Amino acid sequence: MTDTLAAPASHLLEAKHSRFLAQAAPVTSPEQALDFLRQVGDPDATHNCWAYRIGPGYRSSDDGEPAGTAGRPILAAIDGQGYDQVVVVVTRWYGGIKLGAGGLVRAYGGAAAECLRLAARRPLVMLRTVELACPFDDLGHVHAAVLAHKAERLEESFDESGARLTLQLPVERVDALKSQLRDATRNRVRFVDPG
Repeated sequence: MTDTLAAPASHLLEAKHSRFLAQAAPVTSPEQALDFLRQVGDPDATHNCWAYRIGPGYRSSDDGEPAGTAGRPILAAIDGQGYDQVVVVVTRWYGGIKLGAGGLVRAYGGAAAECLRLAARRPLVMLRTVELACPFDDLGHVHAAVLAHKAERLEESFDESGARLTLQLPVERVDALKSQLRDATRNRVRFVDPG
């Protein structure tokens, strides 16, 4: 299971008189990630390098640093710490001493990794939407199972054959919900979801 941040976090690192301020936040869209960059990036700083990971999607930027020395190490820190739905911006104020490519990778990646390591984590709960149809007689069993498995009722409709519900619940509870309803209703509940 992966985690996201419970709250925004920051960490300051100094390397050969340059200051590297890592700031991280939970995000659910690329637009939110770029908004965070605009909020925390310092236009007076030497560089505002960043990366985000949202599921399979990711982006990073070296913001003028040599290619591969900032954005990629920040992204590697996000992935290495087991985070998802996170953006990290590392702002650098140049201190007069060149760090070289290896030093930049260590500074950007290290600031991001330490920021994330110290941050409060929150498990990401993967949700799944399922649809089911049942006769009126089984509606009580269905409502009891919905409560027992902490499913959220998104929609409920009725027709002459019974009820149709659209539910959302944690992925790991779907099979248990199906088993409970199969046993409680003698398999009269039909799931219309692909799984």
